[in-house]
Amino acid sequence: MPKKILVVDDSAAIRQSISFILGQEGYETVEATDGLEALNMLGSIEALDLIITDVNMPNLDGIGFIKKAREIAKFKFTPILVLTTESQGSKMNEGKEAGATGWIVKPFNSEKLLGIVKKVAG
Repeated sequence: MPKKILVVDDSAAIRQSISFILGQEGYETVEATDGLEALNMLGSIEALDLIITDVNMPNLDGIGFIKKAREIAKFKFTPILVLTTESQGSKMNEGKEAGATGWIVKPFNSEKLLGIVKKVAG
């Protein structure tokens, strides 16, 4: 069975790009437009191998989404990568405290994305 990854970003272009890159490598992706939609989707998803989320989104930002996702028992230990243009330490610390596993700084290339995904999701 393919590994399943949730991609959360308010940019359709970013979501499609990530889904395309991961799809080429045999990963199955599901997409959400913001943290709120992603949170609602978690209720109907059995399991995920990885969550990739943007930070700056409407309705519920990435940090808020991570905190809420970590409160759901079945996603307590799911790796979560934060996709961000922010490379400042303060945002990274905030993400780590919320429960993020790691970071992908935009812009990224497909090799970098796949390398990180393979490392955390297998």
